Amino acid sequence: MKLDLYVSDLACSAYIETVTRAVHSVDATAQVAANPQTEVSVVMRAAEADIKAVITTAGYTIA
Repeated sequence: MKLDLYVSDLACSAYIETVTRAVHSVDATAQVAANPQTEVSVVMRAAEADIKAVITTAGYTIA
């Protein structure tokens, strides 16, 4: 399943790495691609709600 999210506060590659680690905490096989501006795409097996929850818990806002 592919999920495209608008994450409003991604400012640099370090933030993207944090989001990637958060996603991998619930789905180690997820493929995460991100644009340093705002967009995160996740190909995953985990539930969408779980992915969104870990990104939010990591301190990022999903619009």
